[in-house]
Amino acid sequence: MIRVKICCISSVEEAQFAIKYGASALGLVSEMPSGPGVISDSLIAEIASKVPPSVATFLLTSKQSADEIIFQHSKTNTNTLQLVDYVAPNELTKLKQKLPAIKLVQVIHILDQSSFDEAKSVQHFVDALLLDSGNPKLKVKELGGTGRTHNWDISKRIVEKVRIPVFLAGGLDIENVDEAIKTVRPFGLDICSGVRLNGFLDEVKLNSFLRKVQYYNNINFL
Repeated sequence: MIRVKICCISSVEEAQFAIKYGASALGLVSEMPSGPGVISDSLIAEIASKVPPSVATFLLTSKQSADEIIFQHSKTNTNTLQLVDYVAPNELTKLKQKLPAIKLVQVIHILDQSSFDEAKSVQHFVDALLLDSGNPKLKVKELGGTGRTHNWDISKRIVEKVRIPVFLAGGLDIENVDEAIKTVRPFGLDICSGVRLNGFLDEVKLNSFLRKVQYYNNINFL
């Protein structure tokens, strides 16, 4: 089954709306150097506390040290950590030791062959990967929420070669989701702007996107 994570959730009402239409995970964005959807840690904690256990709550954090991430998690209490910037293997190991019940999802920003190599090496330290279209090498880092697609051929190779689940993000919408699924064959899809209108979740876009994914789930595409 292809999972769908709705990112940039900004309120309890948006969380409930996304769950109603079939989201299996919610993205809650904390302080970032750039990009949309940022909310406070206290609001993240409030939203996470209202989400049923069957739905994953992802804290998107740009912090890179285990101690900082652990402290932030203690204030938000999500069941998953989405690491949007590079986190060293020793820090990932520390996170697993200190937060054994919390899932770790490492974002890989797809730029070139180095992104493939990064995905292969980090898979041994995390529970899943999320392939996005940011660029952490810029002066002001892009760590997600760009609304751009990336080279899905690289993403496809990563899905084929790693042994953990892989989410696909970056510029997804109702127009390209078919191609994304058929090309990359990901474990899950991550979408933000593609189901929004004027910054807010749009019922028509959200329903259309999730119905399209459900079609592939019904035919057991993966």
